[in-house]
Amino acid sequence: MTPDEFRRHGHQVIDWIAAYQEKIESYPVRSQVAPGEVLDALPQSPPETGEGFEGVLADLDRVLMPGITHWQHPSFFAYFPANASGPAILGDLLSSGLGVQGMLWATSPACTELETRVVDWLAQLLGLPEAFRGNGVIQDSASSASLVAVVAALHRAGGGKPGRDGIEARYTIYTSSHTHSSLEKTARICGIGAAAVRVVDVDPQTLAMDPARLETMIAQDRAAGAVPLLVCATVGTTSTTAVDPVPEIGAVCRRNSAWLHVDAAYAGVAAVCPELRWLNDGLAQYADSYVTNPHKWMLTNFDCTALWVADRAPLVGALSVLPEYLRNQATASGEVIDYRDWQIPLGRRFRALKLWSVIRWYGAQGLREHIRSGIGLAQQLAGWIEADAAFHLHPHHPLGLVCFRPLWPQLPDAEADAATLRIMQRLNDSGELYLTHTKAGGRVLLRMAIGAPGTEQRHVRGAWDRIAAAVRTEAAP
Repeated sequence: MTPDEFRRHGHQVIDWIAAYQEKIESYPVRSQVAPGEVLDALPQSPPETGEGFEGVLADLDRVLMPGITHWQHPSFFAYFPANASGPAILGDLLSSGLGVQGMLWATSPACTELETRVVDWLAQLLGLPEAFRGNGVIQDSASSASLVAVVAALHRAGGGKPGRDGIEARYTIYTSSHTHSSLEKTARICGIGAAAVRVVDVDPQTLAMDPARLETMIAQDRAAGAVPLLVCATVGTTSTTAVDPVPEIGAVCRRNSAWLHVDAAYAGVAAVCPELRWLNDGLAQYADSYVTNPHKWMLTNFDCTALWVADRAPLVGALSVLPEYLRNQATASGEVIDYRDWQIPLGRRFRALKLWSVIRWYGAQGLREHIRSGIGLAQQLAGWIEADAAFHLHPHHPLGLVCFRPLWPQLPDAEADAATLRIMQRLNDSGELYLTHTKAGGRVLLRMAIGAPGTEQRHVRGAWDRIAAAVRTEAAP
């Protein structure tokens, strides 16, 4: 493809994306295709000769678009937002155009130094502890960040031995029943084993981890010969956005020499609003590592996860391997950061470009407006639910997620939960909105996560009206 051909087709792609954004409401929110339908529409074999880019765009519309679930649709409420915005898309395009592989400072100094600066900007915007400044890195996801944190914790617990080299201790990791499943996968990958993951009871009202129970479990495990390695406290759980009591959990970690990892993947970026800085309670005193996802609620398209550590030495010590072909003068000088030592893979994309573009385009004020808008709409929704006697509102909803369930007084709990799931399935099948569910207190709750850039009150009200009408139809004799 020549530069002129690239320019012509590039304009077509930008026009296609802009048109898609303009007409996104015309699509069903969730893909309506059956399993295998997209696969069957694709040729069995690759083309022998090149076909030109017009055919790619044509098949994008004809074959792929029916199989797309529209995460940017203003009536997408199923999962936490996966925001995309114009500045982020353009920043990602620039990253692709440059084609940088930023594994070392030497392989593109700007890739490393922009990341250092922009992650520090983000720490300032969120009011994070001073200890995090200069100790941040962009990962692909919070799952990878959790894995990196556990590897660093192992390094520290083992007295500076890389990974588990020469370590015979039996380690334990502590989570709540609402902690993200990535911690169990992390334990498997690291060789600690899923059986070493201890699930700590939660407060039945708030669904937050119980620090007293955590301390009891650690004491019991110590007595049995285990070493408490890491505790994951969650600020904004996936199920209900429950917030674990980080200061109390941190104090338990300090007394037991355990690493405190704070997972604020969804909620953390909300601290860009000063009135929500309570989300950071306990970080300065206790957190060894902290993660949040700009690619969820901060207008930065996937993937872009920010991880900070209070002390980089265990992280770099655990992950630094320097074969001869990577040796260079800048690395040897000790004056630069090589982010390959801060992550699992060697290679890394120039992700900082899109985060830099977003922060410069919106500024702190624009980012705050986006977060406040989502929270305001969620509070309106909660008010409508609370005012309707046919529904139960889960009481803890400080951010953009609202959990609730229909009341089926004539049905046993199991049948009532089945009825709730049938309602959700019918609504999702309609293509007019998309919800998910969770379980809390043994009961099914509907989850409605608000935060897409295009979501307005009319979308939230329309979704609520459809839900309420569907429940009344189901309940009618």
